[in-house]
Amino acid sequence: MPLFAKFFKLLTLPLLLSVMAACSGNGTRRSHPTPPEYDLNHPKVIKLGDKLNEISGLAFYQKDSSVFAIVDEVGVLFKIILTDDKPVIQQWHFATHADYEDMVLLDSTFYVLKSDGDIIAAKFTSPDSVNSQKYDIPLKGKNEFEILYYDSSLRKLVLICKDCEADNKSTVSTWAFDPQSRSFDSGPFIIDANLIDRSKTGAEKEKKFKPSAAAINPISGDLYIVSSINKALVIADKSGKVKSVYPLPADLYKQPEGIAFTPSGDMFISNEAAGEGLPNLLYFKYKKAVHEK
Repeated sequence: MPLFAKFFKLLTLPLLLSVMAACSGNGTRRSHPTPPEYDLNHPKVIKLGDKLNEISGLAFYQKDSSVFAIVDEVGVLFKIILTDDKPVIQQWHFATHADYEDMVLLDSTFYVLKSDGDIIAAKFTSPDSVNSQKYDIPLKGKNEFEILYYDSSLRKLVLICKDCEADNKSTVSTWAFDPQSRSFDSGPFIIDANLIDRSKTGAEKEKKFKPSAAAINPISGDLYIVSSINKALVIADKSGKVKSVYPLPADLYKQPEGIAFTPSGDMFISNEAAGEGLPNLLYFKYKKAVHEK
């Protein structure tokens, strides 16, 4: 057994990550509003290599506490193995080059979202081989998606529009994909962007809400939506009703495009390189809220 594999068994994921990086990119203390369950101002910062400069989607892999990721424009699955030194990266091709925006790992199948709403289902057929199949969304016109997540209560994958023709400045529509029938359907909800108080974020209030990543928190059941353009974290219920909004300061969240949770509620948010420096993963330890104690 490799030395780190033995070492990993002795450490929990939070303890391992606590020795990996500084609390913030520049060491400054931040005091922006943050939800009680996470300290958005002081995550652990895990630097990634330039292969992941345009990291656009994440999925936590519970079997060995690693993180799978995809990169925009490259049909490659990347596995980020978190070590006590720098992350180890493995990779496998699953499709040709395209505009890939998000991913979900469900029952050993990777569902990868393209920006036009099409979904590629990819599965390992051997340790070195991945088989994939594309499913086309029945949607006409110019539409852009960046979000795909799984809702176990619906037993469906949910797509949230970033910029779809059906929407206006006040609405954000959704679609659904059934992994059993491999078919699309109309979405379970529409987000009322008027409920997002953008005065609480660093973004321009006039700017349309354009979400870039989302996942359901396994502890609270809430939907966490990240917007890179609006520099905001929106927490909503599963029906898309907005509950709270938190700013994401640009010096730390330079281009957040992915989000994933561990089963215990710990959270990862990924940043693209955004033209400077390296991409990274931000790790947030889950903290019990007062009502849970």
